[in-house]
Order: sequence, then C-alpha cells, then structure tokens
Amino acid sequence: MYTAAKERYTTMEYNRCGDSGLMLPKVSLGLWHNFGDTANFENMRKLCFTAFDNGITQFDLANNYGPQPGSAEKNFGRILKEDLGAYRDELIITTKAGYDMWEGPYGNWGSRKYLIASLDQSLKRMGLEYVDIFYHHRMDPDTPLEETMGALASIVQSGKAIYIGLSNYDGETLKKAAAILKELHCPFVINQNRYSIFDRSVEENGLKEATGELHKGLITFSPLAQGQLTDRYLNGIPEDSRIRTDGRFLKESSLDEHRLNQIRKLNDLAMQRGEKLADMALGWLLHHKEVTSVLIGASKTQQILDNVKAISCAPFTDEELKLIDEISKN
Repeated sequence: MYTAAKERYTTMEYNRCGDSGLMLPKVSLGLWHNFGDTANFENMRKLCFTAFDNGITQFDLANNYGPQPGSAEKNFGRILKEDLGAYRDELIITTKAGYDMWEGPYGNWGSRKYLIASLDQSLKRMGLEYVDIFYHHRMDPDTPLEETMGALASIVQSGKAIYIGLSNYDGETLKKAAAILKELHCPFVINQNRYSIFDRSVEENGLKEATGELHKGLITFSPLAQGQLTDRYLNGIPEDSRIRTDGRFLKESSLDEHRLNQIRKLNDLAMQRGEKLADMALGWLLHHKEVTSVLIGASKTQQILDNVKAISCAPFTDEELKLIDEISKN
C-alpha cells in the first residue's frame, strides 16, 4: 500500500482561489495525456504518487480524457481505490463536461440533461460521491446560459460537486455567467483556460481581465505550449517526439524556423536567469496575480519534480518581461 511522504507539504506553495476559501497548489497535475487506455498503469500510479508526495493536491480530469473517452477517469478511479483514497480529504479532484462524449443529441455541449448525466457517469468511473470542482468545459452558443448555469447550481445543491468552474470561456461570457451564478448563490470559484508565453488569448479576449475584476481563480493549461517551452525542440524535432508519433495537438508545421528561433532566444534568457526554459515559462505564468495554479502534464516522474521547481523561480525584472513579450509576439 502507498504511504504519502510525511514532508509533502513542506515545499509546495498554495494560492487562494480568487476570494474564496479554497487554496490550490501553484502547480497541479492534469490527466489530459498519459492516463488513457494506451498508457502504462504503473507509470500512472508513479506520476500520481510523485505529485502528491511533493504537495500537488489537485488532479484535473474531464469526461472525455483518454483515449478512449472516460478512460482517464476510470484509471484514476482505480488509483483512488487502491492507493490514494485514504487521502481523499487532502485532494482536490476536478472533472468537466462540454465536449462530445456519447452518441445522439444529449452527449455534448451544455444542456442540463448532458451536464448532470455526464457528472453521474464521471463519479461512477472514479468511484466518488462528489468532485471538488466541476467545470463546464466550453461555451455553448445554442443553449441558454441560464440553463447551463442553472444545471451547475443544481449539481452543487445535489452534493455532487463542492465548487463550480468554467473552462474556455471569454471575458464577456464569463461576466454574464458569473452574474447568473451569483444570483443562484452557486460557489463559482475558478476559470480554466489555455495560457502560455506563446498563447495570449486570455489577454486578448478579456478573460484574464474579467477574472481579476470578479475575484475568481484562474488555472492555466498547456503552460508549456505542448512542450515548445522546454529544451526539447532547441535543435529541431526529435524523431521520438509526440509530434511525429501523434500529432493531434502540436503540428510539425507549427515548429517552423521562426518558432524555433523564438524558443532559442527564450532559452538564452532562461539560462541567463540560471533556470531551465520550462521553469521560466511556468514562473512567468505564476508571476501574474490572476493566475492561481498552472496545470502540468507529465509522462515521467522527473518532469513533475522539475516543474515543481517553478515555484522557486526568480522574480522577473521589467526588462525581462519586456524581452519575453518582444520575443514571443514578433
């Protein structure tokens, strides 16, 4: 049986999630990749143990994480049952619904029927009575916002989730949704969005600004831009790269000479700071006051150990921040 490290809370730092009572680790583990049916189960266990032993208390899932859809929740549920379940009250377990999950008109988007049914399925796969945060995974242009937010409020009232989150929303829609949830007395505490040095969409669509104004948390996924903000592509694309073996999320065409040159310049800056590029990229996110936590993905335990170091990242000077913008936006 797994026994958690006694010193697990000695190095990790925790941020308050907006103005709520919830504290989240600055680094959280996402199960988007490497927890599906095609991955090695023993490696999944080691990843979870390494994360928790180093103070990572938040494990982020979604109904469709796999492959196959649902398999990441199923595998994580097995880890909970066999190992981590004894520490349930120390964990923040999150899941989502909003993308295509099953056949027919009721297995997608943001209807009340879909969201409630999806969470019921997720809880069954994980062997849980509730999740700590349940997210609507993406904006639904056709379902009334009142219906989607009402479903989220009902889910909390039913005891199947403690808090509510929104993912992949823009600033304008976030404000409308937050107003509805406030009227419903629903504990909406966090937004989850893609954000990195190379992806500034939350700065451009008003989400980051609205998050600050509303005093909500912000957790960022793809903080390393699918590995671009690491030393993996400094000398081109390795033959064993996921780009060549998978290619679903990062296309080879994205790593043209211009992007590779940007990566090299950012790496030079990181070296001047005495850091690895990944550490600097994660630290850059965490220096933004709106960012509560960064979601990392990992296929090896050493990646988790390396990424946790980002909480000790050196402060950024104004000159360094300006240079990062110049490199990444040009």
